[in-house]
Amino acid sequence: MDLCSMYLINVNAVLVREDLIRKGKEVDCRTEVIEVCDDEAKDYAILSHRWIGKEVKYEEMVELATMNSQKRDEIRHRDGYKKILKSCAQAKKDGYKWLWVDTCCIDKRSSAELSEAINSMYQWYENSRVCYAYLHDVLGSSLPTAGDEGMYPNSNGYPEWFSRGWTLQEMIAPSDLRFFNKAWQPIGDKRTLASTLTSITGVPQHILTDGLSGNRPCVAQIMSWAADRRTTRVEDRAYSLMGLLDVNMPMLYGEGKKAFQRLQMEIIRVSNDHSIFAWRCHGEDKWTGSILADDPSLFQSCSTMELLDHSEYIQSLKGYFPEEDLRSIEEDKFDVFPITNRGIQIWLLLSPRDDSSTVFEAWLPCRLGPSKPPIVIILALRKSNYYRCKLSLMESPRRPLPFRQLYLRYQDTLHRGTTFEIDDGSVTKNGLTYCGTYPSKFTRNTFTLNTNQLCVKVYSDEQAGCRFAVGIGQSFGQDWIHVAFEKHAKGHSWEKYAKEEHNNMLAKGREHGRSMFEARGEHDRRVCVKHTSLPGSRWTVRTSCVVWKGLRNRGVKIDAFRYPSFSKISSKWTGIDVEGTDDPNYDMRSLMIHHSPSEGGQYELLVDGLSVRFSPSPKGIRLGDYGYFEDTGGFHCEGNISELSSEAVIIPRKQKISTKDGYDPDSDYVAAWLGKYGFSKPVGLSLPRNPQFNSWLVSFSTRLADRYLVTRVIQCVTKQASESPTQNRHPRLAADIPGIATPLCTIAKPFVWHRGISISMKEALQFES
Repeated sequence: MDLCSMYLINVNAVLVREDLIRKGKEVDCRTEVIEVCDDEAKDYAILSHRWIGKEVKYEEMVELATMNSQKRDEIRHRDGYKKILKSCAQAKKDGYKWLWVDTCCIDKRSSAELSEAINSMYQWYENSRVCYAYLHDVLGSSLPTAGDEGMYPNSNGYPEWFSRGWTLQEMIAPSDLRFFNKAWQPIGDKRTLASTLTSITGVPQHILTDGLSGNRPCVAQIMSWAADRRTTRVEDRAYSLMGLLDVNMPMLYGEGKKAFQRLQMEIIRVSNDHSIFAWRCHGEDKWTGSILADDPSLFQSCSTMELLDHSEYIQSLKGYFPEEDLRSIEEDKFDVFPITNRGIQIWLLLSPRDDSSTVFEAWLPCRLGPSKPPIVIILALRKSNYYRCKLSLMESPRRPLPFRQLYLRYQDTLHRGTTFEIDDGSVTKNGLTYCGTYPSKFTRNTFTLNTNQLCVKVYSDEQAGCRFAVGIGQSFGQDWIHVAFEKHAKGHSWEKYAKEEHNNMLAKGREHGRSMFEARGEHDRRVCVKHTSLPGSRWTVRTSCVVWKGLRNRGVKIDAFRYPSFSKISSKWTGIDVEGTDDPNYDMRSLMIHHSPSEGGQYELLVDGLSVRFSPSPKGIRLGDYGYFEDTGGFHCEGNISELSSEAVIIPRKQKISTKDGYDPDSDYVAAWLGKYGFSKPVGLSLPRNPQFNSWLVSFSTRLADRYLVTRVIQCVTKQASESPTQNRHPRLAADIPGIATPLCTIAKPFVWHRGISISMKEALQFES
């Protein structure tokens, strides 16, 4: 098909062929019912309709006369075929010999032809002499003047034709548009129904009567007309707007929402319309880091948008900024913003937010109607590029920065979602109150966040009259946690407080993410811990985050405990080297912080094939002993965990011990070392690793905060020991076994016992009691 040509139905040929078939007479198969014509050389009618059921394809329409009777009758009984016949009859009645119908006048077997037709469609509707809008679900002789959800439940209370994406351009482009009901009875034309159509569609009356050729609205206003419309294919949300926005681009079905981004980039290449950046977010799911919107629905509030020229822009800003601050806005830089591989290069007026060094308000030269202020959007700076950010505006703007050139990132910053598993049981267990979570979709303690999303959990200390909020978020791919507090809870509800903190935390999302990133350090520590004291309350909140290696899962634990001296608590994030973060089978309760002695040496052995550093054991040590290290470095044992509960004796795990080279300890330097002290036949024992035991560890977290625990031992047979039945017993956790010694051990602090606060043991014991 040539660039300026289109397939048109020969109205008379179709009607004659149908009459012959209906009467059972012979049909001349050489008669062409669809011909290639020049859209500007022919007077033709065109059909606008809602695709319902099975429509008729190009090849079916052309080959109908040569088909067997069964296939032919099946096509002729389709509503789609009857719609074509009715359109032909109406066109003949109006004196037109040619008709275009999108179902059968595009050979969709050719992707090139389909792409050409879609790019030309607005022009074809605009060049038509008359357009028939067939409303299949309208039974009466007039359009509804008010929404009727009962009559039209699936299309916002109006006929379906008004809810479809493609019919927007089909309503605007033709100069003569006539409406027909289900029975093909006339309802009225576009000019006489302009007021009703404006009420239904939001398209101004002057656009309906005069078209877009005169005073074309800004991009955002045109987008607003399509905000509530739907298409079967996601890509058609963009493709159906090309003609209205006067751009062309190739069709790439399968690209999804990227089609709408391509559309905006094409608009920017041929236009200097700043309103393309004036879209608004609606709810958390619509947030994006790209300066470009990901769907027309984000322009829903832009129906009255208008552009400002340089002088109007300067004048509108004088009510907000001193005149001397506006002198840097040069006219020749005002409306130029090319697309580069770094981003959209643009000159903008920025006003920094009070609460952040990387978040700014950008003042655009467009507004929502006369006497309205310029549109303001929020931008976040990251690595010298600016991203769109969903935050509320400041009540009063700060003094602006000089008019400057910057780069707006148009590539989407979305990353794979990260799943957070929250454990906040100790908060309520210790007497504080859980108020709720905002947004409400994150009410569960396991949820997934995408980039620049945030979940805020609110708790309160009713006795002290204070509240605190824990925010778990992502900012440009970086996970972060932040705790905020309200010293004296105001009269407003926790929901309002949660929304306020949600906005405040989002504004500093990048800073929060950076502080956790720095805490992990160059060694990429996978556990970060932070303490926050609550002024006016004796409570300290500990938040900790575990990053499991190789997974998009994060473990977050929120603890609350009483502490007498706020001055001794560090409020910065601290990265900790913790054993177990490489194993996804561990959970936060079973992670261990190893103690590495500075003196006495270490012995590296393989325990079930994994490298473990052992230290010489203090005299009389047993698996499960707990205590603390004295200033001299010696381990002071306070007891054994098996003595803390009346439950059954904990059965340890027996593990295979070998050297780093894989040899049995009986044949290398470890055997020699053991033999020097009269030991042989080493056996590895370790604490169990199962949910029951891990929960048991948690139950001692308050009582044994900051204590260390003997987690592994190597037991050996002494030279003096005789072979006796006791050597073959299953080892017990806290019992002396004759003839058995424990020369090596590992001592660690269960992560759930760690508080990270430097206080003396005497202070801790006094306070805990």
